[in-house]
Amino acid sequence: MEIFIGSDHAGFDTKEKIKKYFKERGVDYEDLGVGKLEKLDDYPIFAFRVAEKVAKSKGKSFGILVCGTGTGMAIAANKVPGIRAVAAYDAYSAKMSRLDNNANILGLRGRNFSFNKIKKIINTWLNTSFSFEERHKRRLRKIEMYESKRFK
Repeated sequence: MEIFIGSDHAGFDTKEKIKKYFKERGVDYEDLGVGKLEKLDDYPIFAFRVAEKVAKSKGKSFGILVCGTGTGMAIAANKVPGIRAVAAYDAYSAKMSRLDNNANILGLRGRNFSFNKIKKIINTWLNTSFSFEERHKRRLRKIEMYESKRFK
C-alpha cells in the first residue's frame, strides 16, 4: 500500500517529521509537496495532488495531508470523486473513520498539536481496516452513486 503525503506551509514541519518517522519504520511514501517552506502557498493545490493520486489508485493507496488544522485539506480533498477524507484529532476518530467510512485520506493538524498524538493517530488510522459491515457498505454506495451522477 502506497502512501502519498502533502502539506502547505502550516503543515510543512509536521510533514517533515512524518517523513522521518516513516523512514525510521520502513514505511513507503511519496511526498507530493510542498517541497520547501513557502509562506504564501495554498493548501488546495497539495490536497488535490494527493487526492487525485489516491483516487486513481482505486483502493491501493492512502493519503496524509497536513495544514494548520487538517480541515482545509480534508475539505479540498473531498472535492475529488472517490475520496473520503477526514480530519482526525484523536485515535478514536481516526479508527472510526477507517472502520465505518473507509476513509482514504487523513487530514492532520500541523499547528499546536503534539507529534506523539499525531503518531498515535497515524498508527491507528493505518492499522484499522474497513469493517465491510453491510450498513457501512450501503452508505458508501450511496455516496458513490451521488458522485457518479454529479461528476458525469
